[in-house]
Amino acid sequence: MFNLTRYFSTLSFVLIALAAGLLTFYFRHITYEQLLRHEQSRAEEFTQVFENSLWPLFKPAMEGTQTDAPDVLRERAASIRLRETLSNMTRGTSVIKIKIYTRDGISTFSTDPRQIGDNKIDNPGFQSAVNGIPISELTHRNQFDAFNGTLQDRDVISTYVPIHSAEDGQERIDGVFEVYQDVTAFVQEADRHLKWVSAGVAGVLAALYLAQFMLVHRAQLILRAQARALEETNHELDHRVQERTHDLENEISERRRAELRLDYLAHHDPLTDLPNRLLFKKRLSQSLENLARHQAQLAVLFIDLDHFKDVNDTLGHSIGDTLLITITRRLQSCIRPGDTLARIGGDEFICILEHTGGPATALEVADQLLELFHQPFTVDDKQLYLSASIGISQAPLDGMEVDVLVRKADAAMYQAKADGRNRSHFYTNAMTAYAQERIQLEGLLRDAITSNELSVHFQPKVETQSGRLLGAEALLRWDSAELGSIPPTRFIPLAEETGFIMELGFWVLCETCRQIALWDEAGLHVPVVAINLSVKQLERGNLPELLRTIMRETGITPERLELEITESVIMGMEDAFAMLADLRALGVRLALDDFGTGYSSLSYLRKLPVQTLKIDQGFIAGIGKNRSDEAIVQAMVDISRSLNLASVAEGVETAEQFAFLSRLGCEQVQGFLFGRPVPGDEFLSHWQTQVSAALSVE
Repeated sequence: MFNLTRYFSTLSFVLIALAAGLLTFYFRHITYEQLLRHEQSRAEEFTQVFENSLWPLFKPAMEGTQTDAPDVLRERAASIRLRETLSNMTRGTSVIKIKIYTRDGISTFSTDPRQIGDNKIDNPGFQSAVNGIPISELTHRNQFDAFNGTLQDRDVISTYVPIHSAEDGQERIDGVFEVYQDVTAFVQEADRHLKWVSAGVAGVLAALYLAQFMLVHRAQLILRAQARALEETNHELDHRVQERTHDLENEISERRRAELRLDYLAHHDPLTDLPNRLLFKKRLSQSLENLARHQAQLAVLFIDLDHFKDVNDTLGHSIGDTLLITITRRLQSCIRPGDTLARIGGDEFICILEHTGGPATALEVADQLLELFHQPFTVDDKQLYLSASIGISQAPLDGMEVDVLVRKADAAMYQAKADGRNRSHFYTNAMTAYAQERIQLEGLLRDAITSNELSVHFQPKVETQSGRLLGAEALLRWDSAELGSIPPTRFIPLAEETGFIMELGFWVLCETCRQIALWDEAGLHVPVVAINLSVKQLERGNLPELLRTIMRETGITPERLELEITESVIMGMEDAFAMLADLRALGVRLALDDFGTGYSSLSYLRKLPVQTLKIDQGFIAGIGKNRSDEAIVQAMVDISRSLNLASVAEGVETAEQFAFLSRLGCEQVQGFLFGRPVPGDEFLSHWQTQVSAALSVE
C-alpha cells in the first residue's frame, strides 16, 4: 500500500527546508539591497558636498593628467592638501576611503597615495558612473587600508558616483568619485536579525510541518482502514463476480442450449421429431442445387394416411398421436440413409429420395412403404389397421422448384386416393389440369351465391294410393355464367371438402323456408319439404339454433321441414343420437336417406329418432329386372311398416315400378314419373290446379 506518511514527511521536509532557505536568502538579499541603496544615497550626498565645496579647488589639478606619471599626480594631490581636507570632512563618519578619477579612468587622488595613477577605464563600476549612473557594491575585506590605517575583517561598500559640473548652462561629467564606507556593524546586526528571522521562519514551518504530519498520519490511518475495508470488499466482490461469472456461464450455456432447442423445434415436428415443412423445403432446395450440378435425379413421395380422421374422431386425439408416432418409426425403418422423411401436416408425410436413377427406384420405395401398412399397428392394446396413399413427383422430369414438386406430388397422391387408396401414383400432366379445374370450380362456387347463380329446385312426393301431393324435396342447382350447368355430384363434394358446405347449407335452408312461405301466400299448401343435410352441418353443433332463427324470420312451423340424413353420416358421428334428439325436440321431421346402402343394423335403426325411411333409387331401378332388388324393396317396406315409419321410394320412373310399390303398400313415391325437380314458381303453377285431384297413371 502507498505509505502516505513517509512520502509526505520526506517531501514536506524537503519543501520546508527549501522554503526556509529561500526566505532567508530573500530576506538577506532585501536587507543588503536596502543597505546598498541607503549607502549609495549617502555617497551621492557626500559627493554633492564635495562638488559644492572642494571640486572647484581640485578641478584644475585634474587637467592634463592623462600623460602625467603617478609620482607627478601624487605630488600634485599633496600640493593641494586634499587628503587632509577630506580626512577632516569624513571624521566620525563611515567613510574610510575616497578615490577620484578622471573621465579617462586615471586615479588622480586616493586617500591611499599608492593607488594614485591607477587606471580603472575597464572597471564596470567606473563605466556605469562615467555614464551618469551611480553604482555600489558590498564586499567583505579581510584587510583594508583606510584613512586611519589598516582595518581587519571589514564589510565595505564601494560606490562610484559621477562628478558633475556646469558650463554654459549645460551639465557635464568631469570625473568619478569613489567612496568606500565601512558597514561592518550594520551587516553584523543584520546577520543577527537574519538568524532570528530564519529561526522564526523555521519554527513556524516546523510547526506547520508537524500539524500537517499529524493530519497526514491520521489520514494515513483512515486510508489504511479504508484500504483494509476496500480490500475485504474487493475480495467479497471478486467472490461474487466469480459466482456471477459462473452463473452467467451457466446462463449462456443454458441460453445456447435453449437457442439450439428453439432452432430444432423451429425445424422439426414436436410430435414425431421428424423435419417439418420448413426444414423439408430447405433440404429439398439443397438437393435440387446438387442435382443441377451433378445431373442426377430425385423423387418426392407425398404420403397421406387413409381415413386417419376416423381414428381421431372415434378413439380420440391421444390415440391418434400415439399412432402417428408408431407409423413414423415404421416409416423411418424403410427410408434409405441420406433420404429425408418429414411430417408436413396432421396425417401427411413427405419423403425426399436422393439419387433415384429413375422411376423404378421411387416405385420400389413406395411399394415398401405401402407394405408397412399390411401389418396392424398396436396402440394401447388396440390393433388398428390403416392404409396410405402415395403420390410421386420426379426431378428434373416434373420440375426443379420446391413448390412445384410438392404440388405435383400432392396431386398424384389425390389421384391415388381417387383410384381406390392404398396405392401409389406418379404425377401426370393431366393431374395439373384437374387440379386447376378444381381450383377454378372452387373459386366460382364461392361467388355463386352473391352472383345469383344458385337456385333451389323442388321435386314432388305423392301419396301412392291417392296421388295427393304430400311434400317435396329441395334440391340445389348451379347454373354458372362461365361453365354452364354444373351437376350437384360435381360441386357438392367439393363444397364438403372445402368447408363451403356450411354456407351453402344455410342458404338452402333459408331459400326453402322462404319458398314455403311464398307457396302459402299463393294458396298452395305443401305439407312437408325435405332438405338434405351434410355431416359438417351436423358436426358444427349450432344447427338447431340456426333452424330456430330461420323459422322465426320466415314464419314456418317446424313440422313443415324434414331433414334427410344418410346412414353414413349417422355412423360417422360420435354424438349422432344426441344431435338427432335435439333436432327432433325442435319439432322438425327426420328422414333416413339412401336406406339399405349403409351399415346400420335393425337394432341400431330402432333407436334412431327418425320418422321416414327413403328407399334408395338403386334398388327401385331393379324392379321388374332383378328379383333380388324386388325382395330387398319389399323387406324395406315391411321394416318401415313394422317400425311405424313412413316409407318413400326414390327414383320412380316407370308405371311398372309404381304398380309394384303400390302392391307392397309403400306410402310415398318420388321420381320423374311424377315430376322433375323444377324452380319454385314452376312447381307452384303445376301443382296449384292439381292439389285436390287424384293422380292418374296409365
